[in-house]
Amino acid sequence: MTKYSLRARMMILILAPTLMIGLLLSTFFVVHRYNELQHQLIDAGANIIEPLAVSSEYGMTFHSRESVRELVSLLHRRHSDIVRAITVFDDQNQVFVTSNYHLNPDLLRTPDTTKLLPGIAIERSGNAMILRTPIVSESYYPDESPGQDAKPTGNPLGYVAIELDLQSVRLQQYKEVFVSTLLLLFCLCIAMLFAYRLMRDVTGPIRNMVSTVDRIRRGQLDSRVEGYMLGELDMLKNGINSMAMSLTAYHEEMQQNIDQATYDLRETLEQMEIQNVELDLAKKRAQEAARIKSEFLANMSHELRTPLNGVIGFTRQTLKTPLSGTQRDYLHTIERSANNLLSIINDVLDFSKLEAGRLILESIPFPLRTTLDETLVLLAPSAHEKGLELTIHIQNDVPDNAIGDPLRLQQIITNLIGNAIKFTERGNIDIRVEKRSQSTGKMELEVQVHDTGIGISEKQQSQLFQAFRQADASISRRHGGTGLGLVITQRLVNEMGGEISFHSRLNHGSTFWFHISLELNPNAASDPRALACLEGKRFAYVEANPAAAAATLDMLSTTPMHISYSTNINGLSEPHYDILLLGIPVSQRHNHDMSQELINALLARADCVMVAVPSQMQLYAEELKARGIGVCLTKPVSLTRLLPAVLELHARKIYDLPERHRLPLTVMAVDDNPANLKLIGALLEEQVETILLCDSGEKALLLARENALDIILMDIQMPEIDGLRASEMIRQLPQHANTPIVAVTAHAIDGEREQLMKAGMNDFLAKPIDEVKLSHLLARYAPGIQPTLPAALPAVLPSLDWQLALRQAANKPALARDLLQMLLDFLPEVRQLVEQRLAENSAQGLGEMIHKLHGSASYSGVPRMKQLCQHLEHSLRQGSALAELEPELLELLDEMENVESLAKAHLQEGEEPV
Repeated sequence: MTKYSLRARMMILILAPTLMIGLLLSTFFVVHRYNELQHQLIDAGANIIEPLAVSSEYGMTFHSRESVRELVSLLHRRHSDIVRAITVFDDQNQVFVTSNYHLNPDLLRTPDTTKLLPGIAIERSGNAMILRTPIVSESYYPDESPGQDAKPTGNPLGYVAIELDLQSVRLQQYKEVFVSTLLLLFCLCIAMLFAYRLMRDVTGPIRNMVSTVDRIRRGQLDSRVEGYMLGELDMLKNGINSMAMSLTAYHEEMQQNIDQATYDLRETLEQMEIQNVELDLAKKRAQEAARIKSEFLANMSHELRTPLNGVIGFTRQTLKTPLSGTQRDYLHTIERSANNLLSIINDVLDFSKLEAGRLILESIPFPLRTTLDETLVLLAPSAHEKGLELTIHIQNDVPDNAIGDPLRLQQIITNLIGNAIKFTERGNIDIRVEKRSQSTGKMELEVQVHDTGIGISEKQQSQLFQAFRQADASISRRHGGTGLGLVITQRLVNEMGGEISFHSRLNHGSTFWFHISLELNPNAASDPRALACLEGKRFAYVEANPAAAAATLDMLSTTPMHISYSTNINGLSEPHYDILLLGIPVSQRHNHDMSQELINALLARADCVMVAVPSQMQLYAEELKARGIGVCLTKPVSLTRLLPAVLELHARKIYDLPERHRLPLTVMAVDDNPANLKLIGALLEEQVETILLCDSGEKALLLARENALDIILMDIQMPEIDGLRASEMIRQLPQHANTPIVAVTAHAIDGEREQLMKAGMNDFLAKPIDEVKLSHLLARYAPGIQPTLPAALPAVLPSLDWQLALRQAANKPALARDLLQMLLDFLPEVRQLVEQRLAENSAQGLGEMIHKLHGSASYSGVPRMKQLCQHLEHSLRQGSALAELEPELLELLDEMENVESLAKAHLQEGEEPV
């Protein structure tokens, strides 16, 4: 909004009304005068034309042109200032007489004489005005009817037209406008004089006051308003001067107070500065003490865990030896006490790390459902020991492939469920996992742990998340613990970008919930047709506990099977099912014997029978299998363990795989590649009784110390401790000085076998591991076993050999498909690196990638790709230039496309590749 000064406002308020009134009056008078002059001209023309029409009757009647011409000329001369021409037309609309032959008479002629009415007709044409009136005979009046005694002369006789000049009127009108404008300007000038005088008497003193007030505002309190002023302005001047005098007195008084306060404040600040220095020194000493305390706790906790792990480990090893009942009871007591002590030390260690800010969260891909299931499997025995039903309900829309810190997530779940088990004497502990929200590449997860325990009073709830505090002293003495579990849980949840809370009522249980943000793994492999083989299968589920039944039924709803549920066997709707799952109540945990009558009833109702048992009954799983039960699962039932068991039962029924005679050997397999290790484990499971799997040299050394081994299958290329170094360290153990160690490697190149034998290996097994070759190797260390001879290999290596893939997967189609799918998921990464290195003409990292591809191709039934990888790996290890290997690399890219097209086409159709 525009701001105007007082001077401008006054000028506008004075001049604007004057100007507006003057303009209105001038406009009114000018318009009025303009119309008046025009009417005068019309009246003058009428005064000319009307008498002329009367006077012309005689001439027109007797056709006397001369008399009419003299009359017209006389009138023209008398009124020549306004008349340009006078013309008389006869009744035939022809010129009878005109006063000015130089003008065109057509301008005065009317086009239609019949429309000429009595009176004067006015027409405007440019700067001229034309008036017309008819010449009427006195012997015939216009109101008479034509049928009444018509006169011989007829009527009208013609008409008179006169052309008037408007220029004279225009000049007079312009004069009127000019005079009005002069008068308006004169009035404005007079108004401006009055306005100037008013502004000088008003705005001048006001500006003086404003200047004085501004000086006072800037601290010049001796400033005063001076000069003679009128009326209210003089009163305002006196008020401003009085205010300035008051401000001067107040300022002097305030300055004295400020000086006194400044003096007092200076003394206070000196004292505060001394106190601040002392407080700063005390704060630094306290921080240093806290840091030393945290480091001491961390170091002591770490140092205590090492010998304690030894105590627990050797206690468990001693429990495996023949012992008397009293000795076994003592050792179980030692193990429980050591585990409790280890839990306390772990809490202190985690708390000290959090206090010191040294806890770093990992960000790695992990399967969410498997991670949660592993936690529940560990906690289930303690819950089942108290007769508590433990259930987990993961909603079906929760993504499984997450990225985060799975160990810390397990720690949070363990603390919450552990507390629920500790403070619950009967009933259920239910875990519910649901997705709160999901965006691109991220999801927000909520986990709820509900128990039917003792609950928490309102007074105790305020102390729940404080360190070294529990609900109350009596609960601490009864249930034990450090009081750090919930504090650590809360801080871990906060570190993961979430929050934790709870609601509880005394003697009505508690519900703890937390939500965290996890990233989603976009590169996770999935097989949407993995459950296609179960399409249409009838699945019966019997479970008496409603919470466990609801969670399991929700999981089963994602499968293509037809699900039937009942709380007892007799309540099932159909007489026979493909698979039947029976949930054994936790209350029967001490009743380990299932009657053969019940087992027979189950077998009569289904082709395959599965039982979900409390943890204590899992010890009798083999006995139950021998009596006809197909699979024994530990409660709580999870999708991670249930579906593989169902698929295995289905595959066993479809392919009718025979039971193999397993060798009485203990074999340890070491490989850093998860797929290789999975394959070796599957192959060994069918041939030997005891299998130990390790994914690193460190774990292999640890297991070798604790176990008696008959054969060790050792991968050569591993990070940190390679296979050769791990073998040397195992050889130094007294019990394994003569244990056979077999080198397992994909480097089937000339001279490598001899080099490995010189390094101390007893034998050599090349990848891909063939079941028959493995059987031969095991037979060499188990005399009396005659393995079958291997089948002959084809002369031309195909891109995809499904029979070879089956042999490499121990004749397990599901395993073969998994291994082939893992290879397909790995190929895009290989293709990207090969194309990039070809473009850069650099072999950096190519050897390692080809080695990984060689290992993957060695167990997936792709012999041609394996051959190319073997050649490329050998050439790269020999130091060949990339330009020399370009043809083979391009051939490898083509072969990768062949494998992808062949494998995907068949896998998508649900068929076995040919």
